[in-house]
Amino acid sequence: MERREFVQAGLGAAAGIGAVAGDAMAQAGESASLPLLKPERLRPGMTIGVVAPSSPADEDESVRYGLDLVESFGFKAKPGENLFERTQYLAGPDAARAADLNAMFADPDVGAIMALAGGYGAMRILPHLDYDIIRANPKALIGYSDITALHCALHRKCGLITYHGQTALSRFTSYSIGEFQKVLMQPRANLRIGAPPPFDAGPGRVERENRITTFHPGVARGRLTGGNLTLVSCLMGTPYEPDFTNRLVFLEDVHEKPYRVDRMLTQLLLSGKLAKAAGLIFGKFTDAEDTGNTFSLEHVLRDAASRLAIPCARGLMIGHVADQTVVPIGVEAEFDAGSGRLTLLESPML
Repeated sequence: MERREFVQAGLGAAAGIGAVAGDAMAQAGESASLPLLKPERLRPGMTIGVVAPSSPADEDESVRYGLDLVESFGFKAKPGENLFERTQYLAGPDAARAADLNAMFADPDVGAIMALAGGYGAMRILPHLDYDIIRANPKALIGYSDITALHCALHRKCGLITYHGQTALSRFTSYSIGEFQKVLMQPRANLRIGAPPPFDAGPGRVERENRITTFHPGVARGRLTGGNLTLVSCLMGTPYEPDFTNRLVFLEDVHEKPYRVDRMLTQLLLSGKLAKAAGLIFGKFTDAEDTGNTFSLEHVLRDAASRLAIPCARGLMIGHVADQTVVPIGVEAEFDAGSGRLTLLESPML
């Protein structure tokens, strides 16, 4: 099932949390005055809590595989109490999934937290998270896709820097291992992330898949924010929506046809949100092909960029790809849209 279908399937079931979310709306603006919290870097021997805030793994053995994958980096993997739970397309009841995340932040033996997978469901637990505990115990939260909901909420409500990157069930490559290690284990200032992987070019051999397309040249600076386009779009109008003001906004998605990408970008444009950004970075929009009477994905992205007088380019290694970088949300960065160069101006971790 596509992530878009997960979102649609859960709207009715999530109606019961509306009152809780409504109470939180009054606090929507508090993030502007919150100091940023930068977590500690990952170190060998550190305990990494593994939780499933969204959808479950297909089998128990897949969960065990994810735990082994985390430990392959030299960490100790601690499974959430409800990590093996399954409730249809959710990895257990909302309360249980939220409790696992709260418990990992509260546990002094856990140094960082990694999502098992994406899918759908993280939005449902946002009103059940203990933001006071999370703010008092800043730790790295790592994941992507549906985990965008958590990234946006924790940055908005706690000022916590989180990391749009691999999950425990990701398929790591030499490229993604390198990006994971340099951002999360060997962080430093002036670090370039998301560049296309090396390609052995020569006569008759030219890179085709990982190209940078510049829509509007220029250089912009700002703190990074964004993530999965569907989740960013769905969070608008809630207490957890990301603030694009003077930010470098990055967006990616999967299984979304051009007209659906057009619809979500148009919503962000009509709301005035994107107009506040300092720069716009399009990552990978994988499996977006459509047939029949359609604009191309490039046309849709170029059209959106044409309505903004800000640096914008497409093609960085962000999103649903094996060769995936890690993007620290909340870190000051510089984006050169002409070259597609994204540089972290400060260390992404302590």
